[in-house]
Amino acid sequence: MQMLFARQGQKLPSVRSTARSIPLAVIAALTAVVILIPVYGAGSARAAPPAVETNSLLGSYLAGRYAKSRYDVAIAASYYRHALQRDPNNLRLMVPTLLMLVSDGDWQEAVPLARRLLVKRKSHRVANLVVGLNDIVNQEFASADAHFKAAGGSPVGTLTGTLARSWARLAEGNGISGVRLLSTLKRAEGGKFHIDYHTALIADLAGRRNTAGAAFERVFMQEPGSLRVALAYARHAAQGGDYKQAASILKRHMKHANATGRAVAGALLRQVKAKQKIALLVTTPRGGLAEVFYGLGEALIGVGAVPDGTIYLQMALYMKPNMPFALEALANVYEATRKYDLALATYDKIANGSPLQPAIAIRKAENLNRLDRLDEAKELLVTQAAREPNNMRPLVALGDILRARKKYAEAIIYYDKALALVPQPKAKDWPYFFSRGTCYERIKNWKKAEADLKKALKLSPNQPQVLNYLGYSWVDQMINLKEGMQLIEKAVRLKPGDGYIVDSLGWAHYRLRNYGKAIEFLNRAVELRPEDPTLNDHLGDALWRVGRELEARYQWRQALSLKPEAAEAVKMRKKLKSGLPPIQQAKVGKPGHVHPE
Repeated sequence: MQMLFARQGQKLPSVRSTARSIPLAVIAALTAVVILIPVYGAGSARAAPPAVETNSLLGSYLAGRYAKSRYDVAIAASYYRHALQRDPNNLRLMVPTLLMLVSDGDWQEAVPLARRLLVKRKSHRVANLVVGLNDIVNQEFASADAHFKAAGGSPVGTLTGTLARSWARLAEGNGISGVRLLSTLKRAEGGKFHIDYHTALIADLAGRRNTAGAAFERVFMQEPGSLRVALAYARHAAQGGDYKQAASILKRHMKHANATGRAVAGALLRQVKAKQKIALLVTTPRGGLAEVFYGLGEALIGVGAVPDGTIYLQMALYMKPNMPFALEALANVYEATRKYDLALATYDKIANGSPLQPAIAIRKAENLNRLDRLDEAKELLVTQAAREPNNMRPLVALGDILRARKKYAEAIIYYDKALALVPQPKAKDWPYFFSRGTCYERIKNWKKAEADLKKALKLSPNQPQVLNYLGYSWVDQMINLKEGMQLIEKAVRLKPGDGYIVDSLGWAHYRLRNYGKAIEFLNRAVELRPEDPTLNDHLGDALWRVGRELEARYQWRQALSLKPEAAEAVKMRKKLKSGLPPIQQAKVGKPGHVHPE
C-alpha cells in the first residue's frame, strides 16, 4: 500500500481520542494508503451564510479556499456554494463544495450535488460513497452496491468500497454473499483487521456464529487492545450464553486499555457478571456501515489525515446519528481545529448514561475553559465529581484548569480532595503531587511545596519536570546547591530538547554567577525555543554580565518583539534604556519559564 499523508504541504492538527478504538498496527498500516481528497478543514455541524458578501465567482472561490485553510468548513461550504451558483457545471467548484458539505454533515445538499458530480466524473470516490449511502437509506441496495464498487481505485478506496458492499449485501438479505465478498480482499497488513472484524459482525447477523466466532478470535488475538473488537467479541459470546468467555475477553482487554477504555469495558463486564441479556454490538446493516466509516475515519485521523477522516466520520453519523464513538471522535477533530463550541455541541449529542460520559465531562469542561466560561467548567466538574465520589479525575481536571489560570490556592483545594482518594500512592500518582507542589510554591508556601515535590520525585525518580522544578527552586533560594544543580543537569540529560529545561540550567548558572556557562546553555535554549520572550530575555541578561552589551540589547529587543506579558515588557524596556545594575546591586528574580509544566 502507498503512503497516506496530508498533501499540499499543509500542517494538519493532531487529534487525541478519549477511547481510541483502532489498534496502532492498523493506524500504521493506513499510513500506506492514498486517498485523493484535497485538504480541507472540519467546521460546523451545519453550513452558515457567507461571513462577507462577495460579488464575483473568483471572490467567492478565494474566500472559500481561505476559510478552508482555517478549518472553517461551514463558511467555506457557503462560499463555494455561492461560487457554484454562478457557474453550476464547473467541476473545479463542484468537488470542493461537495467535500465541504460532507465534512459539515449537510446531506440534504451533498446528495444531489454528488449525483450531479457523478454525471461528469463517474469514478469520483466521495461522490460514489455519498450516493451509495443515500441508496442504503432509500433501500436501493443494488444501486448502493454499484456505487460502493465504483468508489475503488486505490487500496483504501477498494477496502472501503468492499466493506460497504458487504454490508449492502446483508441489507439485501444475503449476508453470506457479503462474507464471501470480504474473503476476496487482499489481506494486506492494513486491511486484515477490518476484514476479520467485519466478517465477524456480518456472519453474526447472518446466523453463522461459528464463522463469526473464528473471525472474532483472529482479530482479538491480533489486537486485544482494540475496544470495539473487545466489546463486539464479548457481546457475541454473551449473546450466545457463554458469559464466562465474555468476561475473559473483557478482562484481557482491560489490561491493555486506557482509563476510559477500562470504564467502557467495565460497564459491560458488570452486565456480563449479572448474566443480563446482552445484544450484539451491531444489529443492523446501517449500524455496520457506521462501524466501517467510523473505524476507517478514526484510523485516518490517527495518522494525521484529519480532513479525510472527518469525511468518514460524517458518513458514519449519516448511517447512525447517535453513535457515541463517532460523535466523540468528531468532537476531537473540532478540538484539534480549535472549534471548541462545535466540540461542545457534538459532545451534547451523546446520550446521558454512556460509559464515555465521565471522560466527556472532563473534555467539555476543558473546552468551556478555553472559551473563558470558567464558571460553567467548574460547575460541570464539581457535579461530575459528586456523581463519582471515588473518581479523582474530575477533581484533578478542575485543579489543572485552576492552576493554569494561576488560581493556585483554589487549585490546591481540589488537588487535596483528589489525593485524599489515594491512600497508598504509586508511581503513576506522581503528577498529582507535582501539580499541588507547584501551586504551593507559587503561593510561597515552600515547606509544603518541597514536601510534595520530593514525594513526586520519590514516586518517579526520572521525571524531568520534577527534577527541574525542585532543582531550580533549591538553586534559586541558594540552598542545597550541589544537589539542586545535579537534579537540573539530570533533567537536561533526560530531556535535552526541552528549551525550558535547558533554560533552567542556564539560569541556574546565571544565579551562581557562572556567566560563561550560563550563556552556553541559554544560547541553546533560545535555539530550541526562539519564539519565547523569557528565554531571549535571559540570554540578554547573561550577555550583559560578560560585557557583550550590544548583543544583550539585541536579545532584549528580540524578547520585546515576541509580545511578553505586560509586567515583563516594562522590565525589558528599562533594561534597554539603562542596562543591568552592577552585580553587587542586582536583584535577580525567578524567571517565568523556569518550571515548565
